[in-house]
Amino acid sequence: MFGYVRPNRDELKVRQARDYDALYCGLCYTLGRRHGLIARLFLNYDFTFLAMVLDQGKEPPDSERRRCPARLWCGKKRCACSGGLEDAADAGTILTYWKLRDSVADGGFWEALAGRALSVLLRPAYRRAAAARPDYDRVVRGCLEELHTLERDNCPSLDRPADAFARILQAAAPASGEAARDRAMEQLLYHVGRWIYLVDAWDDLDTDRTAGVYNPIVQRFPDGEEAGRDYLRTTLRHSLNLARSAWALLPPGAWGGVVENILFLGLPLVEELVFTGRWKAVKKRKQ
Repeated sequence: MFGYVRPNRDELKVRQARDYDALYCGLCYTLGRRHGLIARLFLNYDFTFLAMVLDQGKEPPDSERRRCPARLWCGKKRCACSGGLEDAADAGTILTYWKLRDSVADGGFWEALAGRALSVLLRPAYRRAAAARPDYDRVVRGCLEELHTLERDNCPSLDRPADAFARILQAAAPASGEAARDRAMEQLLYHVGRWIYLVDAWDDLDTDRTAGVYNPIVQRFPDGEEAGRDYLRTTLRHSLNLARSAWALLPPGAWGGVVENILFLGLPLVEELVFTGRWKAVKKRKQ
């Protein structure tokens, strides 16, 4: 995935930052427990956000201290359980696998080679995740096929490819049976997914142009991307406002403060860093 969906850590309370880190580590542990070591290599901030919004608990889950496999000298706290961790781990593994397969079809020689090797390693984990979430697996495959067709046809629309990607994240939340809650959750995830796609398109603009790879901004604004900067910032703001409105209809639960930090502070900060060309340097420092 992409890793754009993160909090503004400078504005988190100490306890919120501690619980967020524990959830991140808990998702890593859940990926390993359900899908093996390889799946843990694709741990992602975006699916930590998904785990938070899917967890409807009123109190943060219990934490326990475990040895981190990436830093054996470090005993880190992780969430022992959370209602959203398993669903987020399954959804993340499925999406990662199909994104790797997509890079085999659409990437350059080296990207395709790396995608093929990694997808082979991830395939056993993907099969377990797909067996647990077959409906989500079908949605991801269908939306990525639609996205591939739009890219092949050099679709000049921003909305059509963004919609195809947004429906992938929209479908990541299992139905609860409560119509109002499910509708609000779908709208929240849809507009966060749309925001991710369009921010990533701007972030990859120079790389895609150099490589001759499809980018909807290039197709939509052939006279130069600067002509579309204001348009893109406006539509991104619109999606963020709709995501915030949908979140306001959901019970905040234990993670309400962190989710609100992400929606109101974290995503605008990341967007500003991307549009000012500073995101890649900041991302490297924080990883």
